[in-house]
Amino acid sequence: MKNFVVKTIANAGALAVAVWLLDKITLTGSGTGRKIATLLVVALLFGLVNFLVKPIVKVLTFPLFILTLGLITLVVNALMLLLTSWLAGKLDLSFHVEGFWTAVLGGLIVSIVSWALHVVLPDDKD
Repeated sequence: MKNFVVKTIANAGALAVAVWLLDKITLTGSGTGRKIATLLVVALLFGLVNFLVKPIVKVLTFPLFILTLGLITLVVNALMLLLTSWLAGKLDLSFHVEGFWTAVLGGLIVSIVSWALHVVLPDDKD
């Protein structure tokens, strides 16, 4: 359970950095508390999308992983971020990613920051 909470916080932090760095990834809300709550819900949604959908997409695009030497990962991460944005819109959350190339850059930022936060944050696998 602690590992799940740490991963969710890392995802929320990574998404916050992407929102902060990129103008076309937006998080709107009336106050800081509401924005933090929205970020946490979006991070849960992002984790769910990565847990359920990403493995299926990776299996279906496996030949492209080999052909592009793994660079297709950027596209897959962008699609997962766009799917999260779409689902957030359906759930009336104030998180939006505008455009594919913004999602590619956002996915790259989220991956790097998430990796860095996972290194820093404690990870007990009890």
